[in-house]
Amino acid sequence: MKSGKLNWDDLNKIIKNNRSVNRKEVKVRPGIGEDCSIIDFGDYECALSTDPITGTERNIGKLAVHINCNDIASTGIEPLGILVTILAPEGTDIEQIDSIMKEIDEETKKLNVEILGGHTEITKAVNKIIVSCTAIGKGKNNTAISTSGAKIGDDIIVTKSIGMEGTYIVVNDYFEYIKDLLSFKEIIEVKEYINKISVVKEGVIAGKFGVNSMHDITEGGVLGALWEMAKASLVGFKVYKEKMPISTSTYKICNKFDVNPLRLISSGSMLITTKDGAALIEKFKENGINASIIGKVTKEKGILVENNVEIEVEPPERDELFIINEKINKFGI
Repeated sequence: MKSGKLNWDDLNKIIKNNRSVNRKEVKVRPGIGEDCSIIDFGDYECALSTDPITGTERNIGKLAVHINCNDIASTGIEPLGILVTILAPEGTDIEQIDSIMKEIDEETKKLNVEILGGHTEITKAVNKIIVSCTAIGKGKNNTAISTSGAKIGDDIIVTKSIGMEGTYIVVNDYFEYIKDLLSFKEIIEVKEYINKISVVKEGVIAGKFGVNSMHDITEGGVLGALWEMAKASLVGFKVYKEKMPISTSTYKICNKFDVNPLRLISSGSMLITTKDGAALIEKFKENGINASIIGKVTKEKGILVENNVEIEVEPPERDELFIINEKINKFGI
């Protein structure tokens, strides 16, 4: 198999064939687009999510904290703790591991999230350092929002700019290939994307506002997140490419490597559906968060409108970042 997440058909079969126990306390279980499980603890409920960092070797401590806390934030619940697993190849020195943990500690301080424990190991099983985290959040019972709650007629909102994480990774990991593509100002701007990849603030705001569905946009980009939301909610969507918030830097990089910015990993952007998108955007604006309405939830089919042409959106495959990695490693482009 190629690098990237398993396709949903294969993953669904594995999940369905290997889930023998169904506890009554579990309110949200694994499924398409559901990054968090929700567990009933009486007056409160607990949100849990886990993810590794595999697409880059830089800033992996920072990214690991945010991609996991973002999952919790997509339920409208504030994350409170994180468990950290670090697997490092032989030859790794203690300073490298300490540096990653310092990064993790720095980011958790910003979010008021406690490091609850974890595991660190040197092993022949990996050829680069892998960081995987599990994040935990706590909220009042019956307040958590799921990916599967989108309703026909909802406005579809995305926050910030699509493709920030993928753009940042390419600029950091493959600077030699893009240094003449972007202006100095654009490079500085992209370097700042790492400080914008948390969606905890907008997730909590949207949870309090009252929305029907949320999904943080990660592997597979905005089209992958839309497809997952629609599949989980048994609805369709109609969105417009010209309404997608995409930076000039992201467009330039995607054009150079001939990849689709709408399918590029996009931590830092939240996908939200709500009956009153304009009011939520105003609430975000009051809190210094940019957001855009990109379309509507419909009865059936996922449609992207590009240059007045309607294109049916296919299920997400592997992220465009892996394609960029392969092109550079194989062909040096």
